[in-house]
Amino acid sequence: MLRIVFMGSPEFALPSLKLLAASSNELVAVASNPDRRRGRRGKPEPTPVKACALELGLPVLDVESVSDEGFKNSLKELKPDLLVIVAFRILPASILEIPSVGSVNLHASLLPKYRGAAPIHHAILNGEAETGCSIFFLEESVDTGSVISRSKTAIGPNETTGDLYNRLKEAGAKLLLHSIDSIDRGEVNAVPQDHALATPAPKVYKKDGELDFSRSAEEVHNRIRAFNPVPGAWSVYDGKRLNIYRSHRLDGVAGEPGQLSISNGRLVVSCGSGSLEMIELQMAGGKRLSGVEFSNGFDSNRKLGGPLGNSG
Repeated sequence: MLRIVFMGSPEFALPSLKLLAASSNELVAVASNPDRRRGRRGKPEPTPVKACALELGLPVLDVESVSDEGFKNSLKELKPDLLVIVAFRILPASILEIPSVGSVNLHASLLPKYRGAAPIHHAILNGEAETGCSIFFLEESVDTGSVISRSKTAIGPNETTGDLYNRLKEAGAKLLLHSIDSIDRGEVNAVPQDHALATPAPKVYKKDGELDFSRSAEEVHNRIRAFNPVPGAWSVYDGKRLNIYRSHRLDGVAGEPGQLSISNGRLVVSCGSGSLEMIELQMAGGKRLSGVEFSNGFDSNRKLGGPLGNSG
């Protein structure tokens, strides 16, 4: 049995926290980000991890800064064997050296591929056929520590970041608990990463979601999948932002890049090579529509792309 401090904030970390709380290990505290307003007028709300920890009756540490001496002293007083980090923050060496056994992290990629803040986005953006989860010992450099275990999963051709996120948070939690049990039994043989094979996965932003229909249908489709649900893939229609959530690749339909058409009852956009069926779209300020619903009012003389107007 290990004395563990769990660190995390978003919903991705919840399956891991719940499995760990139900295990034979001693979960002595949960560290999470402080309460924040989710809207301009709303009251401060706890992170998903903090809310779950409170429901489970676990002590919670609100962490404003990981460099804060008070936070460091609180951890030292808890005398943890292991820090378990799932979607939290970069920790300084002064924190990593506190636990007697070490610090482990769940990362949603097959390290050393896709080190960084957005591994799921980048795996889909690059058209990967598979990805997975890695459990590794934390070092001061981001995502570089020795790997304890990995699990692989295929990525479906139309699977989005949201779809894959929901699968990996569950698979990752099981892998994490298995790895912690191996650490407790002294059966871990962690393997150093080959840094020459490392690929970056930096944070993605709304501007990155703009679609370029002069690219191939595969590239555009992958960007739509990768940016669903956030930060969102988009283009411009009639001077207004058009959010595009889902698409399917098509064969045998082609035209000028960005040109919209109706083919066999489907709303189609042509790309630099190939074309896509538009499955789910939303004009700025409007409601989500299927491609068929959108096609009922679209102008076939207009294309996707171009500058945003004042109303976009």
